[in-house]
Amino acid sequence: MKKIAIIGAGIVGSTAAYYLSKTEIDVTIFDEGTGQATKAAAGIICPWFSRRRHKAWYRLARLGADFYQELLTDLREDQVSTDFYDQSGALLLKSRPEYLEELCELAESRLAESPLIGRLAVKTLAEVQADYPDLAGFDRGILTTGAARVEGAQLTKTLVRASGFKFLREKAELRILPDGVYEVNGQIFDTVILACGAWLPQILEPLGYSVDVSPQKGQLRDYFFDDLETGDNPVIIPEGEIDVIPFAGGKVSVGASHEKNMGFDLTVDEAILTDFHVRASAFFPRLKDASSHQNRVGIRAHTSDYCPFIGRVPGLDNVYAVSGLGSSGLTTGPLLGKILSQLVTGQEPYLLPTDYPISRYIASDRDIKM
Repeated sequence: MKKIAIIGAGIVGSTAAYYLSKTEIDVTIFDEGTGQATKAAAGIICPWFSRRRHKAWYRLARLGADFYQELLTDLREDQVSTDFYDQSGALLLKSRPEYLEELCELAESRLAESPLIGRLAVKTLAEVQADYPDLAGFDRGILTTGAARVEGAQLTKTLVRASGFKFLREKAELRILPDGVYEVNGQIFDTVILACGAWLPQILEPLGYSVDVSPQKGQLRDYFFDDLETGDNPVIIPEGEIDVIPFAGGKVSVGASHEKNMGFDLTVDEAILTDFHVRASAFFPRLKDASSHQNRVGIRAHTSDYCPFIGRVPGLDNVYAVSGLGSSGLTTGPLLGKILSQLVTGQEPYLLPTDYPISRYIASDRDIKM
């Protein structure tokens, strides 16, 4: 039986594991767990207002949003709970009114290829408050019904559990052996999937590779309420770093920061989170009524041009890698995980890896010595 190692149990690795569980392949998952981006991620699935000119990136994000519908269907058919996902809608805010009209027109132009967008409307504060009285702090905003919120930690835990594969909470080390096989922490594998995000250089650099992937620190704060059903509200997307993400059951997440040049620092910066609290309270004043809060810190992976990549590692047969997802990881990660499962099983992938070329970001510094 073919044996595959997946290094990294975040959004990409856990999705790949889930879909590989539907094959006759033996998989072992390795993840130390410290600082994983997905565990500290409360995400918004709403790519349709993006004005990035990188067409391949937008296509990935658009199809990533669509792919959630397939993932949800597959999990439900397996009788697995999907309460990590809620199509709650979103409220998009801009400081200049004309930006709202332009963005609404942009999203409307994308409706034909992305019907998931749902209904779009520019609404005044009074119109929004008629349905969502807890919201404030703006004059007008775009309300879209198709956007969703995702609890990243819950999603990955669900997928790993649903896969049924062995999960080892270990820091992984990859070695190249003769005869086209690989060793990970003393075990032998035919194929290796590197879904370790910002830690990819730590895996490949000892093998003689240079890797254009850097860590980016992200902090957010979860607020908990004893007597408020926060899940009735849409996600709030103001300008700047903060998003206000209400979940069902009395939880609201605020964040996340995008901190460069911090390495793998996982310490909480109270000044940043306090600033987030002040700014978020303008839009969701009831934050002051929270009974408690909890901070989360994770490390995203980004490339020098902020584009992701996927494919076979140059010079290594049957070793595949994905990284560079940045803050779009919860939108694009499940689709990329599915594509990895297709690549390693010889299926036609949903998207061509050549549109997200790995050779642009990973290069061999020297010949690999067996």
